[in-house]
Amino acid sequence: MRAAAALGWLWGALLAAGSSPPRLRLPYRELLGMNRSVLFFGHRGFLGFRSLYLDEYRDRLFIGGKDVLYSLRLDRASADTKEIYWPPLPGQTEECFRKGKDPATDCANYVRLLQPYNRTHLLACGTGACHPVCTFIYVGHRGETQHAFILDPGSTESGRGRCPHEPDRAFASTIIGGELYAGLTADFLGRDPGIFRSTGTRAALRTEVDQRLLNDPKFVAAYMIPDNDDRDDDKAYFFFTEKVVEADSKEHTIVSRVARVCVNDAGGQRVLVNKWSTFNKARLVCSVPGPGGIDTYFDELEDVFLLRTKDGKNPEIYALFSTVSHVFQGSAVCVYRMADIREVFNGPFAHRDSPLHQWGAYEGRVPYPRPGVCPSKTTNQPRRPYSSTKELPDEVLHFARAHPLMYRAVRPRHHRPLLVKTDLQQRLLQLVVDRVDTEDGQHDVLFLGTDAGSVLKVVVLQMQSSAVTEEVVLEELQVFKVPVPITQMEISVKRQKLYVGASLGVAQVRLHQCKSYGTACAECCLARDPYCAWDGTACTRYQPSGKRRHVRHTSSVHQCLDQNLTVDDLEHVEEKVLYGMEHNSTFLECVPRSPQASVQWFVQRPPDEQRDEVKTDERVLQTEQGLLFRQLHRRDAGVYYCKTLEHGFTQTVAKTALEVLGGEQLARATPRQREDRHPPCPEPWLAAPAPKTWYKDILHLASSADRQRVEEQCLRLWCGHRKGKMAKGKHALAGMDVVKKGRVAKPHGERIRVPRQAAAT
Repeated sequence: MRAAAALGWLWGALLAAGSSPPRLRLPYRELLGMNRSVLFFGHRGFLGFRSLYLDEYRDRLFIGGKDVLYSLRLDRASADTKEIYWPPLPGQTEECFRKGKDPATDCANYVRLLQPYNRTHLLACGTGACHPVCTFIYVGHRGETQHAFILDPGSTESGRGRCPHEPDRAFASTIIGGELYAGLTADFLGRDPGIFRSTGTRAALRTEVDQRLLNDPKFVAAYMIPDNDDRDDDKAYFFFTEKVVEADSKEHTIVSRVARVCVNDAGGQRVLVNKWSTFNKARLVCSVPGPGGIDTYFDELEDVFLLRTKDGKNPEIYALFSTVSHVFQGSAVCVYRMADIREVFNGPFAHRDSPLHQWGAYEGRVPYPRPGVCPSKTTNQPRRPYSSTKELPDEVLHFARAHPLMYRAVRPRHHRPLLVKTDLQQRLLQLVVDRVDTEDGQHDVLFLGTDAGSVLKVVVLQMQSSAVTEEVVLEELQVFKVPVPITQMEISVKRQKLYVGASLGVAQVRLHQCKSYGTACAECCLARDPYCAWDGTACTRYQPSGKRRHVRHTSSVHQCLDQNLTVDDLEHVEEKVLYGMEHNSTFLECVPRSPQASVQWFVQRPPDEQRDEVKTDERVLQTEQGLLFRQLHRRDAGVYYCKTLEHGFTQTVAKTALEVLGGEQLARATPRQREDRHPPCPEPWLAAPAPKTWYKDILHLASSADRQRVEEQCLRLWCGHRKGKMAKGKHALAGMDVVKKGRVAKPHGERIRVPRQAAAT
């Protein structure tokens, strides 16, 4: 019972933590229309994107796709694009098909690896229709005016152990000192996972085929992170997930790992020959603490981003996780310090006597030199130097083979996630981070790619004098028109651009467009976007110098009072006039631009100048799209103000003058006036139609996305049958407005925008 209560508490806490909606949603066409996004789909109709390398050294973007590579200049991408066509060798496509692979999705050369090899060449590797292949691409020297992009056919060689056989199998790689370090499954059947080193002058190296080292791993990222200034002590770190079987369970459990190997590892002389002799791994934990010691774990590692700092030896590691729980679905971002990772690798080894026993800390004697330590000046003891792993005693290598796992787990900063999202319909797949300078310090802005072709822009603010953080979802950017998973993202801090890759193509997206938040000081401050600030006249890019306002926790209204803006500024609000017929239904539209704002309605009834809050009941309903009168009364006439409230700032966003007409007024109207107010109907209008509550019909229309059905429904309600033509009118009765292409008629020939989901009859 206590466990169930604790799980219920955790579930409620997670829902509350992940309940913040985006302040601004920008759809695909709006991003293009405001020049926030530029798309590249290749020259062959379908890019089949698989790899991306952002080369800020040369100001170029390299893209790998299906049978093709591209080089784009960042300053004039559309004007100067180079292409290399790189299909499989003759006969390989047919052989791939004979082996049972899908010719439409597998039997092509998908370029999975694009890495800088030296100052003039890239290393490119592709699946080669399930025959992995690698080659070098000449890209020229930095500063050359000529746009060089040439495949060297003489350098082509097998990519086995360097590139996966399949276009979508998990894979991670990095190049260190001219050698490729890659984590992948190296065989056609997917049964030979390992961490490989190749391409350089030294003999190739790999992990042993042993489930204790790697059990069905999914590699996510690989980086070289130095421990100190001694280059012989450099290590390559791999981040991945794998399956484990605990002693008290027969089912596999997914856990996340960080592993490391020494860059100068040469394998053993008699033991672990041509195998890693310094391989160690540790568990990477990302969990939400709960009551009674019951934590909620996010175990499925999706992506890792290294935020480089001035101290190159201590970057901050941001990791994106999802949960594999059957109770709920969610994602979390945890931040790790290199000092904590090194402490775990320097701690006790894990040990158990058999698979039927629990893991414990190894308490026996650990041989010298310590397994996993690189032979270097930093680690050698006086009169006991080791210049190579080939000189290590067999005892050390046997211990390393039997104890690859560390006992302690790596826990995140503050022992809890930086960000938890449980309210998303999409799954978070990719992560990049930008550290932004603002008036009140530095803030990290997270860009999260989803499986629906969108990117979430999130900032996590540190509360003053507290360890508590506040999550603000600034924007949701629908980068791709169709819901396609985002598979890679790169960020250019220099250019303030985000590069987003999916199977369809690659998008270049600006990190910010401050004017999108509005034209008022308070609107700019309410956005709480670290990139933006109020400069006295507009919301613009924040610059460290100058008088700019950036609000984090204080009232936005007070920050902007000296800008001659009042809380109830109506100068920029256009007044709309609507006519409604007594006893019929009427809808007043008001959709706030920010989903984080709450809405209040006020009414001013002449000759009164006082505004009273609208009282809602069964007859008057407040919906997400506006105010719905199920049945109009004469006393409902007046001027209605729709106001939004957000962090203490109240703003009028809509003003509507509602006039209520009685049946006798309609009867006295001239034929011409009636024609202006109503569309022509096959049957004559009755002077005083019988009272009818049409709110159910309005709600039915509000939920319909089919414009033709909406039009037919309006004609049926208006004219008494489904057939007929709709005529434009200068005056329209609210509750009987003609819905056509998302617009309704308004007096004086103007047009009013009506959302499809809120179209009223």
